[in-house]
Amino acid sequence: MKCLYYLAPTLKETHQISEDLHEAGVNDWFLHVVSKDEAGLKKEQLHSSNYLETLDLVRDGVIGANIGFIAGVIGAFLLMFFEPFGPDVVPAYVYLIIIAVATLFGAWEGGLFGVDNENQKLKRFHDDIEAGKYLLLIYARRDQDEVIKGMMASKHPEAVHVATDRHFVNPFAVVRRKRGTRRTPAAS
Repeated sequence: MKCLYYLAPTLKETHQISEDLHEAGVNDWFLHVVSKDEAGLKKEQLHSSNYLETLDLVRDGVIGANIGFIAGVIGAFLLMFFEPFGPDVVPAYVYLIIIAVATLFGAWEGGLFGVDNENQKLKRFHDDIEAGKYLLLIYARRDQDEVIKGMMASKHPEAVHVATDRHFVNPFAVVRRKRGTRRTPAAS
């Protein structure tokens, strides 16, 4: 599954794109809109994006879990090496518990940090969204990909295809803009 990113200039155009995508076989679960106009999206009954799409919760949570795991391994190794409670006092499963607790703590802290950060994949579209544009995230199966692109090109040339990404959540990936696309000033 791929995620196609399109920038639409107006709410009216975004609503029309939604209608045409429904006719092309894309249901609401696979179409999300990122906008600063949440009230307009609700009024038009468009699915707005969720926290997992707009915040860096997953990415920072995974990074925090990795850091916690490394810290847990180091802490368990130091406990095993220095034996502060004496030789053969600490059972072997305690080292695994130390690693697990440190990993979970790292994931929790990373998640808290991620709640405060904009999603890295959407960061490059921040200025466009703040300018009043609507970023459509269309999750397409392989067989729908070309159909959606063709429909968008023919019926909605004002909506610019700005990126394509795999749906698999890779916390370290960053979406690249398509070559040849540029940011355009917001419609007045």
